[in-house]
Amino acid sequence: MSDVNAQLQAILSLMRAGQWNAAHDAVQLHEGLLAAWLHGLLHLQEGDLEDAENWYERAGQRFRQRGTLQQELARFEAALRDRAGA
Repeated sequence: MSDVNAQLQAILSLMRAGQWNAAHDAVQLHEGLLAAWLHGLLHLQEGDLEDAENWYERAGQRFRQRGTLQQELARFEAALRDRAGA
């Protein structure tokens, strides 16, 4: 797993542990499509749909066709695994 993937996985773990502020602070240090998507997921979890949609767009993801938060987290984790295997 790349350093970036490991860092994004760590941020995801913070998010799942309810440490939203720490996860949000950490994700802001990263660039790229996966980081933008994770940033959007954080805002989705927070309930800030406007910011979530903005970050989804930056990530090239379709916000209005998204699933539940749990489905989106599963899709994100699959994308992380796919990138690690590339």
